[in-house]
Amino acid sequence: MYSPAFTGIFPLGRRCRRDLCRFSRSVSVFSEFLTGNFPFTLDFNAVFGDHFFTDFPFYSERPIDMKHPYKTREGGATVTIFVPYDCKNHCPFCINKGEYADMTGFSLEKICRSIERMDAITPDCDFVFTGGEPFANLESLQVMLDKIPTTHKVYINTTLPVSEHQSEADILAFAERNRHKITCINVSRHMQHYVVESNDGLLSKLPVPFRVNCVLYKNFPAEQLVPYMERFRKLPGASIQFRFDYTATTPENLYEEEGDKILQDLKKVARYTGLDGCRMRCGFHFDYKGMELTYHKTLPYSTIVETDPVSGVTYDILYDILIKQNGDIHSDWDGTPLDVDAYEKVVFEPYDLRWLARIA
Repeated sequence: MYSPAFTGIFPLGRRCRRDLCRFSRSVSVFSEFLTGNFPFTLDFNAVFGDHFFTDFPFYSERPIDMKHPYKTREGGATVTIFVPYDCKNHCPFCINKGEYADMTGFSLEKICRSIERMDAITPDCDFVFTGGEPFANLESLQVMLDKIPTTHKVYINTTLPVSEHQSEADILAFAERNRHKITCINVSRHMQHYVVESNDGLLSKLPVPFRVNCVLYKNFPAEQLVPYMERFRKLPGASIQFRFDYTATTPENLYEEEGDKILQDLKKVARYTGLDGCRMRCGFHFDYKGMELTYHKTLPYSTIVETDPVSGVTYDILYDILIKQNGDIHSDWDGTPLDVDAYEKVVFEPYDLRWLARIA
């Protein structure tokens, strides 16, 4: 048995939420992720029973008409770029598909200007390309990549599409040409086939690191876990990130363990090695016959409102920034515009992602 540093984190999203969390045992909470100094433990079961509100003084609700200064982690919030061209897929978990139904106003030129603006503000932030399908238009993807200096890490979310118009050789040549810029290619490979997939052998030929991403629903076919992992274990350098359906993630179930069927199914077939996490997301880590696995959970929003316990200033803490298909820059996934001028004055804090438990 182990006791992680904390088993509950209580973020407030931008929609004036006051999160109601349930725990049936003592919850060890660290305000260390806010101040780095003050761990404390509260027996919420004794004080509040099974229900309690996160009514701590260093949290604050956000009235709709109030603007707060921005805070983010050292290096800057991750910048996710929605490519200005569609894919031909219809994945049921994709929340972006509707945005590509009408591509009026989509602009490669405006996206490039926004990339340059974000690079000027946070020259060390991470960039992520998503869509749509980034590899559906290699020429446009190259134009956007060329705007990102090598000070940034760059991740590409893709199905690695191969068709009569784009061969494996085309993808490999693109990856080779940009290997100095691409940190990792995150390749979607799901237990249920939603798209036409390229041959798995293409993954082992990639000249850059890659990771296999697989979304798991609560009713996923658990009997397919081992065959699925065996499929990729044969590929040199492969790792798998199983992802909980983020549209179903809440502050209440973000760190849930006993009631998480996916987590319990994984523990039956792979060796659990630890947990890392922060306010916004967490990862349960496993080893399967020498291959690294992660079970990833993240909240469906990217802004947390907190009042600094020392200064008394209330901040919008940003984890993700979005560059949309028309070049507009948003601070959350719900269409909230980023005040770019205000973000130029962003306050930085140490990244609160850390190991919470390590299993030998």
